[in-house]
Amino acid sequence: MKKILSISALSVTLLFSSCATIFTGSKQTVQIQSTPPGADIEVDGISAGVTPAAVRLKKGFTGQTVSLKKDGYEAKFLQPATTFNPVAILNLFGIIGWGIDAATGAMMKYDPKVIDVKLTPAKEAKETAKAN
Repeated sequence: MKKILSISALSVTLLFSSCATIFTGSKQTVQIQSTPPGADIEVDGISAGVTPAAVRLKKGFTGQTVSLKKDGYEAKFLQPATTFNPVAILNLFGIIGWGIDAATGAMMKYDPKVIDVKLTPAKEAKETAKAN
């Protein structure tokens, strides 16, 4: 009886596990830098620090929207690229694990891990627009 209980517990654990969620989590730290430094960082409209900074972003099939704002410069909006997280392959044939990793976003990862943004001075941006 003890063996059956142990095997059942192990089976349930393996069936309901999701490897990428367990090993890498559903958030990832990404380094955000700007030239010049000192730009305010917002993630989905919520303040997340000042460049350069390490920012925690939720993983998913589409990246979160990051904006950089600095007085005298044009605001920059970006959506960092996500790619497949190979750790998710450890789910093997567990459809539930794949589903959990997909739902939590852990199936994906941000790449590159460092984002460097060159801010454009506001005056220069206006002159470029007038020239075109």
